Formats: sequence, C-alpha cells, structure tokens
Amino acid sequence: MAQRFTDEVAIVTGSSNGIGRATAILLASEGAKVTITGRNAERLEESRQALLKVGVPSGHINSVVADVTTGAGQDVLIDSTLKKFGKINILINNAGALIVDPEGKTNTSTGVETCLKTFQLNFQSVVEMTQKIRPHLANTHGEIVNVSSVGAGPAAENRFPYYSAAKAALDQYSRNTAIDLIPDGIRVNIVQPGFVATGFTTAASGMSPDASAKMYEGIGANTSCIPAGYCGRPEHLASVIAFLADRKASEYIVGQTIIADGGTTLVRGRNVALATRRAE
Repeated sequence: MAQRFTDEVAIVTGSSNGIGRATAILLASEGAKVTITGRNAERLEESRQALLKVGVPSGHINSVVADVTTGAGQDVLIDSTLKKFGKINILINNAGALIVDPEGKTNTSTGVETCLKTFQLNFQSVVEMTQKIRPHLANTHGEIVNVSSVGAGPAAENRFPYYSAAKAALDQYSRNTAIDLIPDGIRVNIVQPGFVATGFTTAASGMSPDASAKMYEGIGANTSCIPAGYCGRPEHLASVIAFLADRKASEYIVGQTIIADGGTTLVRGRNVALATRRAE
C-alpha cells in the first residue's frame, strides 16, 4: 500500500531541531523525499541521523546547511532540491525564532535592530521563499504550510512585541497569499503552536537543559495556562502540519489557521504570562 506522501518532495525549513525535525521525520517516514535545512551543521546532522534511524533511505534526504534569511540560502534550498529530486510538492515554512535584544531590553524598549532581525527571519524569509518557489509548486499543485504562533494574537503579551507582530504579519500574509495562489492549484494554510517543549524559549533565555525541563513541566502542569495539563511535543505539531500538507485529507482547507496549543488560547492573557514567569 502506498504511503500518503509517496512520490512527494518536501522542503522543511528550520528542521535542525524541534517542530521542523519532527515534521521532516513524519513526512519522510510516510514516503516523502525531504530537504532538511538549518544554519547549524551539527544539529542538522542530528536530524539526518534521526531520519535514517526511522528507516528513511539516505537517497530520500537532502541535507543543506543554509541561512533562509539570505537570498543565497533560499536559492540553494530550492535549486538543490530540484537537482536531487526533480520537483517540489510541499514547502513547510517553519524557520523562526524569538530574537532577544543584545542589551537585554524587553517591551517597547527593545531595539529597532532586534525588530528588523525578528521580521527578517519570521516574516520576510517566508515572503521570499514563497515568491521563489511559486512556479515550482504551480507545476505540482503543491502545498505551503506556514508555522506561526499563538503569540500572533489577538491576546497580547508585552515582553517580546516584535515576535508577536512578525507572526501576526505572517498570518495575514498567509491568508492573502492563499487566495492569490489557489488559482494556480497551490494551497496555503497556517499552524499556530502554543507552548511546545522544543527548547525554543530556553534558547532565547539561555536556560540550562534542567531548568528548561523544569520550566516546561511547570507550565504544563498549570491548567490556568494550558487546560490540557501538559506542554505540547514537536510530534503533536508535526501531525497537524502533515494533515495540512496532505491534499487528500485537507483538500478543501484554504487559507485557514489550525491552533494546536492544548487550549492555551481559551485562557490566554495575563494568566499565561504570569504562569510563564513563575515557571522560570
């Protein structure tokens, strides 16, 4: 029996760890050929080894060390994928990060340079990748899934305004792009993760692994923050992303946002911000 992504080719940005790695593993384990990418060669090799460990053939993996915020990085992702696999069916725009101000400023005092870097990674890189990959996805009637965040709103959390603003921009851009690209047969959809134990927050704050684990455990146990009672895992988000990348399963979903957050947005607001600080 054919697997659901047999003969499909996917690019997953930000796949050297976390949600991106889990997504690449899921797509490839169900038949896809995948381009994995990130800026850190060591972590990217860990992703490649994880793919091999679950039985993905080495010939189905294209591992590319690249910076998706640069034109050269974007070009090598697309060009190397076409050279190795001959086509592109799926683009998962997962690369993103909460960029901390070098002077430790938060709120509206955060420097403009941090704002620009935040938008370059979380928003501009998606715009540029979408423009460049459009003709190739039109050829295959492909899929784009953009990974956003519940931080996009409408509830506010004031410590890192640029990250939230960039993700809000990404969401609206995705909706606009969805109606522009669907005549070409290209679907665009959005996934908004809530708290996911990926090391994303701890990387930004410089926490130790033990402190990180304790923080996620504390947040997850606080049902005023996450009603489900636990933090998400990368695999939870990978399943949602794969659903949206699967034309047979989600064909009539266009320009929509799926929130996967254990119920956080139902209670999001001051309680969530306070729970995070207490867990830290």
